[in-house]
Amino acid sequence: MNSGDRLAHQRLFEALYADLHRLARRELGRRGAGVSLGITTLLHEAYLDISQREGASFPDRARFMAYAAKAMRSLIIDYARSRQAQKRGGGFEITSLDAAIPSHAADEQELSQLGGALDELADAEPALAQLVDLKFFCGFSFKEIAAMRGVSERTVRRDWEVARIYLHHTLQDEPPVT
Repeated sequence: MNSGDRLAHQRLFEALYADLHRLARRELGRRGAGVSLGITTLLHEAYLDISQREGASFPDRARFMAYAAKAMRSLIIDYARSRQAQKRGGGFEITSLDAAIPSHAADEQELSQLGGALDELADAEPALAQLVDLKFFCGFSFKEIAAMRGVSERTVRRDWEVARIYLHHTLQDEPPVT
């Protein structure tokens, strides 16, 4: 797949389809009724995003799943931003009061802030950002992540705390403790 073989790319997607479907369902479940994307739509949009990336390399399952989680997160954030823009008049349409879009602006704003904080973490500490993607977005346990990375579960938990504190400080507009 890393050499650009489209057939290998498709086989990888088919082999991991069940895991990716679970990941998409989990991500959309977290967003509640405010996000009207479908699981399959999100999964296939993420696949298109991944397959169109030039030079993307996935030496192991963990990196592929982390990249897929990041692609899904980005799609959900983009969707939330465009929906928020529509609420502010970007998609002006005359409707009855019953058809009005329910207000979930705080959730969408928090989602956007979390996306920015994760991007900052990825710039500062890529391994910690990948850990957040694997734990929070992919839903892997600490034990599974430790096995993927070839480290102890205690090391993964320690790194998780560092990432969590970094994100907390970033979201609170405080300088992160390094």
